[in-house]
Amino acid sequence: MQDTFTFMGMTVPNLAKAAGGILVVWGLAAYFIQSADPPSVTAMIPAFMGAPLLILGIISERNEANLHHYMHAAMVFALLMVLGGAQGLIDIEGKSNLAVGSHLILVLAGSIFMAAGIMSFRHARKLRESSGV
Repeated sequence: MQDTFTFMGMTVPNLAKAAGGILVVWGLAAYFIQSADPPSVTAMIPAFMGAPLLILGIISERNEANLHHYMHAAMVFALLMVLGGAQGLIDIEGKSNLAVGSHLILVLAGSIFMAAGIMSFRHARKLRESSGV
C-alpha cells in the first residue's frame, strides 16, 4: 500500500489549497460582479469559507507533524460548505444566477474535499493497521 494518499492526483493538503483558492477567487469575483448597489458582502461567503481551507492546506504542509489535526479542521469547514450551500439551494426562486452559482460551488468543493478527506482517513487507518501500530 502506498504511504501517501492522493485524490485526483493531489495530496489532501494540495486539494485543500486548490479548493480554498478557487473559493477565494470566486467569492471576490462574485463581490465585484454583482449588480447590487451597494455591493453585498454576502457575495463573498465562498471566500470566507475558502480562506480557512486554503490556510489549513498551507500550514499542514509546513507542520506535517500536525497534518491530521489541520485536515480534521478542514473537514469541518468542508461540512459547513456543503450544509450552507445545500441550504441555499433548497429554495432558489428569486435568487440571482450568481447566488445559485455560489451555492453550487460551495456544495461541489465541500463534497469533493469531504470525499477526499474520508478516503484519506480510511487510508491512514489501513496503514496503521498494516504496520501494527
